[in-house]
Amino acid sequence: MHLGPDLLVLGVLFVLAYVLGRLGKQIGLPAIPIYMVVGLLASPYFGWFPIDFVHGEYIELIAVFGLILLLFNLGLEFDLDEFVGNAGKLIVSGGSYIAINMVVGFAFGFLVGWGTREALIIAGITATSSSAIVTKLLIELNRLANRETPMILGVTVVEDVFIAIYLAIVSVVLSGETEIWPVVGKLGISFLFLVVMFTAARWGGRFVSRIFRTKDDELFTILFFGLAIMFGGLGEILGVTDAIGAFLIGLVLGATRYRNRIEHIAIPLRDVFGAFFFLNFGLGLDPSKFPDVIVPVLAAVGMTVALNIVAGQFVAWLNGLGPQAGINTTAILQNRGEFALILATLALGAGLDERIQPFAGLYVLIMAIMGPILAVNSERIGSAVLGTKRKKARAAAAALAGAGSGASLGAGPVGSAAGAGRATGDLERDEAIALMEAATAGGGGTAGGGAGGGGAAGSAGGAGGGAGGGIEVGASGVTAAGSAGRASGTAVESAGDVQFDDDRAAANAVDSDYDDYDTSLRPGRGDRDGGRSGDGGGDPEIDRLIEQAMLQSDDETPRARDGEQ
Repeated sequence: MHLGPDLLVLGVLFVLAYVLGRLGKQIGLPAIPIYMVVGLLASPYFGWFPIDFVHGEYIELIAVFGLILLLFNLGLEFDLDEFVGNAGKLIVSGGSYIAINMVVGFAFGFLVGWGTREALIIAGITATSSSAIVTKLLIELNRLANRETPMILGVTVVEDVFIAIYLAIVSVVLSGETEIWPVVGKLGISFLFLVVMFTAARWGGRFVSRIFRTKDDELFTILFFGLAIMFGGLGEILGVTDAIGAFLIGLVLGATRYRNRIEHIAIPLRDVFGAFFFLNFGLGLDPSKFPDVIVPVLAAVGMTVALNIVAGQFVAWLNGLGPQAGINTTAILQNRGEFALILATLALGAGLDERIQPFAGLYVLIMAIMGPILAVNSERIGSAVLGTKRKKARAAAAALAGAGSGASLGAGPVGSAAGAGRATGDLERDEAIALMEAATAGGGGTAGGGAGGGGAAGSAGGAGGGAGGGIEVGASGVTAAGSAGRASGTAVESAGDVQFDDDRAAANAVDSDYDDYDTSLRPGRGDRDGGRSGDGGGDPEIDRLIEQAMLQSDDETPRARDGEQ
């Protein structure tokens, strides 16, 4: 067996993907459309490259591995405990978004006139966002602390659950079965499989963890990769597709104490094999068929943009957020990607209208390129649409904050000229640094202290912390001190002569402030609409420091600990 030509072709394509990927990063494009374009350029239909795959079935098999790992990682990252704990709010927000897009998308599918089963596929293609692109954009645009971010992530969580149920139904519909009882039987088996796996993920984390007790990374990787492939095959046999089988086993393994370790190894595997999936999809696209679907594709793009404007504002209103948050939500959730291509692949395998594949490919290319551009400029779009009222409100708020008395971590007003002169941004930055040091110090010290005039409290050092660990906040900055246990400190006076007799009050203030950051950075904890950032988001450097502090202070994820109780 001579695989040299195939290996050479794959190597060239991956290097080309790297070059185009670097160029795409400069303008904020995600990887999915880049890989599809590389596959399209290398396809025999395009004719730009004089290459051909002698053993094309091998590429298809690797692409299946990519599909399985994409869904496996999606299940791994899914927080079932968070979903159950906030099910009501998540279902209302995410369900509203999906319902608006799905109902209109299904009607649009009928208007296209390709058939009933094709209409169901088109509705799924146009209704759900790409979780991978959405999450990546939130991180790269430093919007994890925005007030609308928990809502956006909540929508993607509900979409993941919807995808699992939707694919189970679609697989039965695409099977071609027409008798009622065989259809009911297949649906019953599919939903029983879903229930069993969700139950195992909810309560079986402690038991599943036992089979992963090995320090050998090689054996560890072989085990979880084998389980992903095995349950992918099981899902295909039971009629829920290999993708959902992989998603469900990822959900179960995500409930174990080894979730972070699995994720650390699985993400690079997902990226490599996932590239094969998108590249292989591009290889199957025939550009000569694009003119036949260009009108439906452009109509679908226009429909998606319009529906997302309505759905984004509606979901923001449900969560008590303003118009700018709705615009940010609309722009982020515009992105379409892996799920649309999965549906197109299933439709092609089931023998549906062959126009589905070029329709999905061209639609995803346009949306995956347009979505990030809209997301990057959503604040500017909001300013243009909403006018200058928001800018005037921000200016007035900044003026009031500068003229009024400043407040620090659990302390009274800063009365001195030096304290009044500190910028709010500097105080927040110092506060963030202190919180990070306190979180990573490892001690159980009490936080205490107050705001002093002219830097007196800052130089006094441990006056508020006493023998215990403390954080003192002064006009000159924030300093972390001590780690010798929890004890009541001596009183600290602020410039406004406010005296704190119990430094536990300051500790509670610090804890409350930390929780505000924790809520904004980890959706699902505390008040989802709380936090410090507002519609426009906070200082990215502060957010980065606080996120780093929380990551270093958590040895295990809360979900893993809950699963082992």
